[in-house]
Amino acid sequence: MTSTQIRTLLQPPNVNESNARALAYLNSSFKSLDDLEKESDLDSLVEQARQRLEDLDTKLAQSQTSLDEIIAHTRQRATENLHTAQELSLLRHSLADELSFLSGELESSLSSNPDDGPTLLEELETLHRSLKELDSVKGYVQVIEHALRLSEAAVDQVRNSSSVTVSEYEKLQAFVAAVAAASSKVETVATQPDLHILAFLESVVEQTWKDIKGVLSTTLLEAAEKLKWPMKVDYASASPEDRKAFETAFYNLLKLQTIGGKIRDSSKRRAGTREGLYPIQGLVRGIALRFKFHFEGTRLTNRADKPEWYFTHIVNESHDHRPFMESIVQALLSSTEYRSINAWREFTFQLLPVLEGKLRRSIPTLLAHPSILAHTIYQALAFDTALRDEGFDLPGTTAVPELSVTADGDIRDGWEGISEVILGRKEWLEAWVEGERKFAMDQYLEIISASDAWLIADDDGEEDGGSRAIDHELRPTNSARRVKALVEQVTDRYSPLPQYPHRTRFLIVVQLPLLESYHGRVSSSLDAFETLSSTLLRAVPGALGSSSSSGDGRKLTAGVEGVQRLCKALVSAKYLAGAMEAWGEDLFFLELWAEINHRASLRTRAESITSLPNPNTTEDEPPEGTIFEELVRHYNDLVRRAEELIVSTVTGEVESGLKAHLQGSSTQATPASTLDTPDEIALAQSLLGPLALFSSHLTFLRATLPRATVTALYRQIATRIGSHLMQRQILYRGRARTTLPEAKTVLAEAELWVETCRVALKEERGRVEAPWRPLLQAARLLAAEGDAWQRIVDLTFGFSNDSEWEEAIMDIVGLCEFPREEVQGILRRREDCER
Repeated sequence: MTSTQIRTLLQPPNVNESNARALAYLNSSFKSLDDLEKESDLDSLVEQARQRLEDLDTKLAQSQTSLDEIIAHTRQRATENLHTAQELSLLRHSLADELSFLSGELESSLSSNPDDGPTLLEELETLHRSLKELDSVKGYVQVIEHALRLSEAAVDQVRNSSSVTVSEYEKLQAFVAAVAAASSKVETVATQPDLHILAFLESVVEQTWKDIKGVLSTTLLEAAEKLKWPMKVDYASASPEDRKAFETAFYNLLKLQTIGGKIRDSSKRRAGTREGLYPIQGLVRGIALRFKFHFEGTRLTNRADKPEWYFTHIVNESHDHRPFMESIVQALLSSTEYRSINAWREFTFQLLPVLEGKLRRSIPTLLAHPSILAHTIYQALAFDTALRDEGFDLPGTTAVPELSVTADGDIRDGWEGISEVILGRKEWLEAWVEGERKFAMDQYLEIISASDAWLIADDDGEEDGGSRAIDHELRPTNSARRVKALVEQVTDRYSPLPQYPHRTRFLIVVQLPLLESYHGRVSSSLDAFETLSSTLLRAVPGALGSSSSSGDGRKLTAGVEGVQRLCKALVSAKYLAGAMEAWGEDLFFLELWAEINHRASLRTRAESITSLPNPNTTEDEPPEGTIFEELVRHYNDLVRRAEELIVSTVTGEVESGLKAHLQGSSTQATPASTLDTPDEIALAQSLLGPLALFSSHLTFLRATLPRATVTALYRQIATRIGSHLMQRQILYRGRARTTLPEAKTVLAEAELWVETCRVALKEERGRVEAPWRPLLQAARLLAAEGDAWQRIVDLTFGFSNDSEWEEAIMDIVGLCEFPREEVQGILRRREDCER
C-alpha cells in the first residue's frame, strides 16, 4: 500500500457524500409511497444498515488499532533503516577507499617500481599457470606410468614365456598410437612443446623392443657360452643338448626379427638401412664386452699410441670365427627367410660398430697429438685393406648402402671403410692433413738445412733403377734425392685413402708445396748466382752450397767452383723433373688425374692451383698429360736456365782469358811439340791459361753431369768460343791482314782447342770436332800454301761452277760448310790474296 492510499484512508468520513449516497439508495429502493408503507422492508433495511454500521465501527476500531501498530512498527523500521543507511554510507566510503587501493595494487609491475615485486594479479596469474602446469604434469605422469607398465609387461611376457609372444608390446604400440591420435585432434598433455611426451613414448617403444631383444640375446649368449663362445667354437664336440639350446635361442631371435618386421614402423628407422641380424648381434655382444675390458679400461692394453692392437683384435675375431659362421650359422640361416645373408660378412659387419665407438671416443683426445693421430689413421686404412683382402664387403649383409654423392662429388657405394669414421669428420680430417703438412715441411727444412744438402751424391742412385724417366747417369744432390724420397713417402702415406677428394686435398696441401718450395729454393740460388756474377754484390743467403754471407761475390761464381754451384742446381732440378715424369705415369696418379678431370668439384679445386695443369672443361673428354706436367715444365725451365748460365759462365771466363792473347800482349811462346801439337809452331804462352781453364771446366762437367747433358753443353760452349775465335782471329782483324805463319798459328791453335776438348772429354775426335768445324775449316783455308792456295783462290774467285769448286775444296780442305761468298771473305784476310 502506498503512502497516498494511506493518507486517503486516514481522512474523516464525508457526511454530505454519505447522505447523497443514502438518498440515492433510498430513491432506487423505494420508488413510490406504497413502497414506504411496507414497514417491514424499511425496518429491515434500517436494521441492516444499523448492523452494518456497527460492523464497520468494529472494523474501524480494529483497523485503527492495526494502523497504530503498523505505524509504530514502520517508524521503528524506518529508524533502523536510517541507521543501517548511515552505516552503509560509511561502509561505502571505506570500500571506495579500499577499492582505490586495490586498483593501484592490480597495476602491472612492468609499469611500476620493480622493487615492489609482482602484483597480486600477477601472482594470481602465476599461480593459475602453475596449477595448469601441475594438471598437465599429472596427466603426463599418468601417461608415462601407463606406458612404462606396458613396457615392463611386454618384457616380462617374453622373459617368462617359452615362445616368442609380443602381445603386450602390441598393446604398448596401440597406446602410444592412441595418445598420438588424441593429441592431433585436441589439445592434450601430449601437445605440450616442453614435455616432448610423444618423442618419449616412441623412445619407450624402441627401448622396450631393445629390452625384448636383449632378453632373447642373453639366452642365446648363455647357450653360446656352453659352446665356449666367444672363444673358437668346436661345434661338433658340443653335446646335443647344448647345440639344441643354441639353435633354439638362435631361431627365437630370428622369429622376433620377423615379427618386428611386420609390426614395427619401418619409417622410424634410418633411411637406407636395415636392422642387423638379431642372433649375430647377440653373439657380438660377448666380443664387445671383451673388447671393452681390454681396450676401454685402465689395463695396459688400452694405449692410445698402439691402435694396431685393437684393430688387430677385431681382424683376428673375424678371422677366427669365420669357419663357425660359414658352416654352422650359415646352415641355420639357410632354412629361414634370411638365407640370402652371408653369415661371416654379417658377423664382421656387426663387429664394426665396436671399432667405430672406440674411434669416436679416442680421436678427440688425439687431435693434440698429430703423430699418434696419423698413426691411428694409417692403422685404420690398413684395417680396411685387411678386411677387403679377406673378402669382406657389404653385399650379403643386412646393410643397404645408400648410393649418394658427397659434398666433394665423391660417389659413395658399398663399404667406405672404418677410416671414414675419421675422414668423414671435416675437423678431424683437417687436423690430420695439417699435422702431415707440418711434419713433411719440417722434414723438408731439415733436408735443405743439412750440411751435405747440396753435395752431389757419389753413388749412381740404385733406388732409381725402376724409374725409366730418370737418367741413370745423373748424380743428384743429396737434397734432391732426399726430397724425392720425402715426396714418395708422402705418396705412400695417402695412397690408401679410399676417397679421391681426400687424395686430392693431400696432394694439394702436403705434396705440391714440397715440390714448389724446392723449386723456389733452386730458383733463388740461380737468382743469387746471376746477381753475384753480374753486379758483384754480396752473397745472397741460401745459395747452393754457400754458407758465407759476406766477401767478394765473384769468388763464389768464378772458375770451376762457380760452375759447380750451377751444376748442383741443374742436377737437382733435372733429377726431380725426371722423378715427376715417372710419378705422372704411375697408375695411382693417372687415376687421380682422371678423377680430377671427371668431377666438377675437383676440377674447380685444381683450377685454382697454379702448380697443376688445367683440367678438361668437360667430363666426357679424356684427360690430357699428367698431373705433374706443369711442375715438370717449371723444373725443366730451371734446367734450361742453369744450362744457359753454365754456358755463359764458361764462355765468358774463357773469352775473358783470351783477351790478352787476342790483343797480342803476350811475348812468350811455347813450342807446339810440348803441347802435343802436330806442327813445330811456336804458340803464345797467353793461350795456356784459357786452355787450362776450359779443360778444367770440361773435365768437371764430364765427371759431374750425364753424358747427354755434357754433350749438349759442350756443343753450345764450343760453338760460342769457336765463333768468338773465328771473328777475332780471322774475320774481324781490322785493317791488318794475316800472314801465312800467322794463319798456320791460328790453325795450330784451333787444332789445339780440339785436342784439349778430346782429352778433357775422353771422346773420339770426330764427336769433339763438330762444334769447332767452322773455325777449323776457316783456319785451313787461311793456312793453305803453294799450289793448293793458288788453286783455292782461282776457283773461288774464278768462273768455275759450284760442283767443281766444291770438289776442289774437298780435296784441299776437306768438308767445307761455307758458301763461296764467305770463303771469298776468308781468303781475302790473307795478305797475299790480291783478289
